[in-house]
Amino acid sequence: MRAVAGAVLLVVLVALVVAGPFVSPWGWDEIDFSAFREGPSAAHWLGTTRSGRDVFALTLRGARTSLVVGFAAAAISTGLAAVVGAFAGYAGGALDRGLMWGTDVLLILPPLLVVAVVRPGGGMAALAPSLAAFMWMVTARAVRAETLSLRGREYVLAARFVGVRAPRALVRHVLPQLASLLAVDASLNVGIAIVAESGLSYLGLGVRPPDVSLGVLIADGGGVGGAFPWPFGFAAVLLVVIVLAVNLVGDGLRDVFDPESR
Repeated sequence: MRAVAGAVLLVVLVALVVAGPFVSPWGWDEIDFSAFREGPSAAHWLGTTRSGRDVFALTLRGARTSLVVGFAAAAISTGLAAVVGAFAGYAGGALDRGLMWGTDVLLILPPLLVVAVVRPGGGMAALAPSLAAFMWMVTARAVRAETLSLRGREYVLAARFVGVRAPRALVRHVLPQLASLLAVDASLNVGIAIVAESGLSYLGLGVRPPDVSLGVLIADGGGVGGAFPWPFGFAAVLLVVIVLAVNLVGDGLRDVFDPESR
């Protein structure tokens, strides 16, 4: 039930982000020189910022950026965890030890601090892979453990005996058995990536102008939130709702695939 509720809420949010710019009277990069820090009105549904930009259009643009970064980072990190963990568990030996050594080294590093120091350029195109590079290690270890168990099954042993190469055996016989683990991991990683991106952008280390994200909007309006709450308040609420929807989907999927976790 939680997965359905989260999925419905997430679909509504995505539909709003996609359709919103077509119904908004203002573009996210347009400036109204006659309205600076104006409250919500018929002309500006959620008010304007100190620079005269429409808050409704900016919030939708920020939500789009955060969602794209979140989904891209989750997809990359889950894919990387599946490849590294499956190959390590299936091959064993020196390859297993080498891959797990590299995984353990990355686990020691503080991820957000490293990304903040590196400060990748290129906006979303560079930020999503940078976040994903430090989100896959724990899942890779779980995938490796499951693969170690699966490679002793009769159908996997039979495939190896007849000479089926490792990549084909993994794709056909191992990874389908790990689909539930990877699906839950990907859904939960979306929320983690969105929060991480928002935190970095809030500090000025993530998405950079002229683009915006929810973290940028919260930082921009947070200093005067008491007197002018609309520039940052709507972005903060939308960020909470997005993360809540994604986590509901993740928790629901975990309950479906692993009833003992309830």
